[in-house]
Amino acid sequence: MTDLSSYRNIGIFAHVDAGKTTTTERILKLTGKIHKIGEVHDGAATTDFMEQEQERGITIQSAATTCFWKGHRFNIIDTPGHVDFTIEVYRSLKVLDGGIGVFCGSGGVEPQSETNWRYANDSGVARVIYVNKLDRVGADFYSVVDQVRTVLAAKPLVMVLPLGNYENFTGVIDLLTRKAYEWDDSGLPENFEIKDVPEDMKEKVEKYRHDLIETAVEQDDAAMEMYLDGKEPDLETIKKCIRRGTIKLDFFPTYCGSSFKNKGVQLVLDAVVDYLPCPTEVEPQPIVDLEGNETGEFAKVSSDEPFRALAFKIMDDRYGALTFTRVYSGKLGKGDSILNTFTGKEERVGRIVEMHANSREERDGCQAGDIVALVGLKNVQTGHTLCDPDHPGTLEPMVFPDPVISVAVTPKDKGSIEKLGVALSKMVKEDPSFRVETDEESGETILKGMGELHLDIKVDILKRTHKVEVAVGKPQVAYRETITQEVQDSYTHKKQSGGSGQYGKIDYTITPLEPGSGFEFESVVTGGNVPREFWPAIEKGFKQSIDRGVLAEYPCLDFKVTLRDGGFHAVDSSAIAFEIAAKAAYRQSIPKAKPIILEPVMKLDVFTPEDNVGDVIGDLSRRRGMIKSQDRTPTGIRIKAEAPLSDMFGYIGDLRTITSGRGQFSMEFDHYSACPNSVAEEVIAAAKKRKEERSK
Repeated sequence: MTDLSSYRNIGIFAHVDAGKTTTTERILKLTGKIHKIGEVHDGAATTDFMEQEQERGITIQSAATTCFWKGHRFNIIDTPGHVDFTIEVYRSLKVLDGGIGVFCGSGGVEPQSETNWRYANDSGVARVIYVNKLDRVGADFYSVVDQVRTVLAAKPLVMVLPLGNYENFTGVIDLLTRKAYEWDDSGLPENFEIKDVPEDMKEKVEKYRHDLIETAVEQDDAAMEMYLDGKEPDLETIKKCIRRGTIKLDFFPTYCGSSFKNKGVQLVLDAVVDYLPCPTEVEPQPIVDLEGNETGEFAKVSSDEPFRALAFKIMDDRYGALTFTRVYSGKLGKGDSILNTFTGKEERVGRIVEMHANSREERDGCQAGDIVALVGLKNVQTGHTLCDPDHPGTLEPMVFPDPVISVAVTPKDKGSIEKLGVALSKMVKEDPSFRVETDEESGETILKGMGELHLDIKVDILKRTHKVEVAVGKPQVAYRETITQEVQDSYTHKKQSGGSGQYGKIDYTITPLEPGSGFEFESVVTGGNVPREFWPAIEKGFKQSIDRGVLAEYPCLDFKVTLRDGGFHAVDSSAIAFEIAAKAAYRQSIPKAKPIILEPVMKLDVFTPEDNVGDVIGDLSRRRGMIKSQDRTPTGIRIKAEAPLSDMFGYIGDLRTITSGRGQFSMEFDHYSACPNSVAEEVIAAAKKRKEERSK
């Protein structure tokens, strides 16, 4: 069995265009995994293997690969940076032990960096920070370090200082060894010299080195005492202290360089070995019951324990479905049977493969700590637990956000209807943030996703990968409804038509709740007026009704139903009678509770050159945007704002026009908010029109 202390399961994450994929390419070249570097801007990067990724120069889906550095095995996942694909980052971080957070030297801590950092905090993932693109005009390592402190509320532990800046950036100074690593202009990563610290940098190096040592020794009492007595602990002890603090998330070792120019990446690889945890050094995953409650048991990372693994990604390729799996405990061999705790069914593992982007290497088995792809599993979805059938146990599942935007699609020819259904079912399995529904009355297929780009890519995949041409409708906003007033009401369901009848009477209160509360049900019935066995049926009746609001047929959110009293008949009452009563009560009472339409409000981060700030803010105001802050950066102004999704369609085109192509923006869902009356009236009118068209 492999020694797990030499394993590093790491992810590379950042804001779009900070240089993640370029950094991954450099790592693969340095570790000997590839022999020719492919550039993102040429569409030739190893981990960007989808046609859509190569054309757009962005990463869309996470890609896994394995390489070796100084006797250590790195299982690396390169994740997307675009906000529409954050789900890929979330599910990758869920199964990783460590990460490299890449920040752009001139862009600093950008909005997607914040989201990814939050996900990594939630998953307890230890990280090293790498400030990239220091060869760019406007890059400032020290400014980015300050932003990590202020924006992310994290503690960066500066490990290196940059040598020169912009086009004169030549390398880095390692603070621990007081040595300068200087690269020549050949662009080859191996062409560097180790020199003494330049005279003009010595004072700065000593200041930052003093802070580094002082922070590190706080992790060990003996080292701290020695340091307070005026003796500096040896290098090995200091590294152990840094490792301990990094794994505890007390601080984050911070490096810098230029991946594109091949400067500084080796020191980041050394940091992964020295400071990021191996699988046995992270908190073991809790075992939960089917409701998601912890049982007190853990999946201990060891090959001798029962097999436990989490499926974190499904990918369909020409050989069939690949289930990307992180093995937490035990071992698995080719041909073994495993239990899917979600479906309760056993499945046989056909083959086990190690992935390198979209190529693969066969393996006979895998063990705790491995990230592999399993071939031949049929009913496994993202977040399902795979385990030993004799020792069942469920790992903490993944929670995915609801989509905020939808489009209707129709196949261009009748023969493609079946092909569309097959293609969409595969795509839904691959991406949990992508949903597909059929409008029962119009028969249209509705695609739901996290943003315009997300749905654009899905339509493109349908066309190119699955060869299904579709006509696409206009984007639709996922509105919601809620109530604003408490209502006390009563409803009696009575039906008598020969034989046994149906009877159910309920007295209830419907109360608005805080935004984000969802639906709640409570019964305060005392005595036997509504027997306890009928309460679940009443709850079910209300629950099934909330998907269709009374104003415009959008889901109704954030209210509570309290069952106060009622009546039943010894013969005619049944669960179905009370369920019907609850559904009718919903339709009767919600209109009395002053319902309103809610719209999704997005969080915007807009970058604009200084000359165009006034025009950009004016345009956002026309889109009902609320400006939250304006921050000056070395290359322009960052505007943070909130705006309703319905007014943001096509924004990227307008922003580019206003800023002559230099503006950028990112947008993610923030919250639901009440619509202005004029907008609500339009939404209700559009819903009414759809209803009339369906009834024709």
